[in-house]
Amino acid sequence: MNASLKSVSGTARAGLSRASQVAPSRDIVAHEGVLEMAGEMSLHHGGKLAGVQIAWRIVGPADAPVVCALGGISANRWVCTTEDPRQSWWNQVVGSGCALDSDRFRVLSFDYLGGSGESTGPVDGTPFPSISSYDQAAVLAAVLDELGIKSLRAIAGGSYGGMVALAFGERYPERVSQLLVIGAADRAHPMATAWRSVQRRIVRFALDCGRAKDGVQLARALAMSTYRSSEEFAARFGGAPNQAEQGFVFPVEDYLFSRGADYAAKTKPESFLCLSESIDLHRVDSSRIFVPTAAVAIREDQLVPLGDVRTMVARLPTGRLHEISSVYGHDAFLKESEQLRPIFRAALGSSQ
Repeated sequence: MNASLKSVSGTARAGLSRASQVAPSRDIVAHEGVLEMAGEMSLHHGGKLAGVQIAWRIVGPADAPVVCALGGISANRWVCTTEDPRQSWWNQVVGSGCALDSDRFRVLSFDYLGGSGESTGPVDGTPFPSISSYDQAAVLAAVLDELGIKSLRAIAGGSYGGMVALAFGERYPERVSQLLVIGAADRAHPMATAWRSVQRRIVRFALDCGRAKDGVQLARALAMSTYRSSEEFAARFGGAPNQAEQGFVFPVEDYLFSRGADYAAKTKPESFLCLSESIDLHRVDSSRIFVPTAAVAIREDQLVPLGDVRTMVARLPTGRLHEISSVYGHDAFLKESEQLRPIFRAALGSSQ
């Protein structure tokens, strides 16, 4: 496998290129840059994008196999860091000695097309085309070409990242040896689409009213209530409400809107609309995914029901189902490092 990381010097934009970072006693190197794709990119649902740019990051031993790690629509290229773990979104699962060990693998990721990161996305209300999980797979393939990586050891994807992993496995089977799909299926469940449809209507209404951030906060608060389980909320938020000037404020209300405010501060409303829609547009043919796939279903997941993952695995030519239980519900892919460790070990052939 050739992973020359030529994009650091070849296509990195100012402010995004990083010097190599070497950790003491380990040859752990981090590089990042921006791929500038020539010409127009034709999209799965129609339309084209010109001058597409994709921000990527890779960290790990220079000669190690490469695993691409992808998360939900709020995730970015900062999967794990060698500097400050608080910067990364998957630091409980990916990193030194973790389920996906950055001492043994190089971990690659990218900012999603259409998202709020440094990749091409909506700008200032300008119309932006619908994005498919197949389109995300296509830009990942382009990043691999740019880095000189012929094949990935695996793609580990949670939530939307799992959808992208499935799309990549169908379209580019020769370029990945293993899929690890957590909390994702081959299509969106109509009930999950119902919740997300309401969220998108909230954001569009807020945009029309000139209160975009308030709309994203409300949408994210509603989304948070679907990510976790009723058991967790009962254990954490059963206390008495506090009386305020405009009525009572409940403990769970404080939590939801605090998380919503954090999300709204860093998320463009148009990007939220784009990637939320992309989840609901997701539909792959699992019978055509011949890459060995380990699918992890969470029994308490409200968004991706256990039955949907079981049905998908039954259609996969080389699929294996793992069922876990977690009070974190859909967010188990972010939290359940110890339950995920043996699954990652089995899939990646780790000596952990």
